[in-house]
Amino acid sequence: MPAYTFLLFFQINHLLDICLSNQPHMNKLTAPIFLRTIFISAALVIFQNTVGWGVTGHRTSAEIAQQHLSKKAKKELRKLLGKETLALWSNWPDFIKSDSAWNHASPWHYVDLPGHMEKEKFIEDLKKLPGKNLYTQIPAMIAELKDKSLSLEKRRTALYFLIHLLGDLHQPLHVGRDEDAGGNKIVVYWFEKRTNLHSLWDSMLIEFQQYSYSEYASILDIAEPEKVKAWQSGSLEDWFYESHVLSDTIYDASPNESKLGYKYNFQFQKMLDEQLLKGGVRMAALLNQAFE
Repeated sequence: MPAYTFLLFFQINHLLDICLSNQPHMNKLTAPIFLRTIFISAALVIFQNTVGWGVTGHRTSAEIAQQHLSKKAKKELRKLLGKETLALWSNWPDFIKSDSAWNHASPWHYVDLPGHMEKEKFIEDLKKLPGKNLYTQIPAMIAELKDKSLSLEKRRTALYFLIHLLGDLHQPLHVGRDEDAGGNKIVVYWFEKRTNLHSLWDSMLIEFQQYSYSEYASILDIAEPEKVKAWQSGSLEDWFYESHVLSDTIYDASPNESKLGYKYNFQFQKMLDEQLLKGGVRMAALLNQAFE
């Protein structure tokens, strides 16, 4: 069973336990089939509407990161994850959006700023954004991951979020615009299917490539060491501005009610591939630094 399916059904079982706690004459074996079906269907609907890069995208970047870890980082990660991989947990912060206890973490996945900003103004406004967001929580998760006075569970949770949020950072529409909720309010037609711009970039473009995450990671992870080193350099603010500039390109090419297909894929496939790859090698760089 795929890991994301296991996590999803774990949550379903938890919800079913709550429901049946007030029904002493029932248990999960005797509960009516229709009740279990309702829970499973509802959970699947929630899952389909809450993913970030999408399962494949987040796993692809995490798998690339796994291949660029230092020996020390691998050793420290084994203490936290055992034999489990970064890819296994890369989508956990999306799965838990169905749990109201994690509602406070929803703003951690994105920042919204006006389009076509100059770099200096962008960084100034990025630092002034109120509350906790994608920009504030990446360093916050690094700090918690490094803090060995925290519980193992707390540090694991920080790791899960760090893996995921670095993937979100490299999906350009997670550094999008407030007026359209990062492209969620922009209607587009992907091969005649009605969707929104954010969903197209979260998952549909990736799924159109028709690779598994391990295939995609293997195909993408062929950059020369010099290029990888260049991508890993710079500041977090540099990486945010890079995504901002890319989001402007996407917005300009994808107005409301656009009909998109093969030409759009040809136009943006290189950007898509590079962002998945950059997300992976930069994830590895930050993990290596955290465990130095």
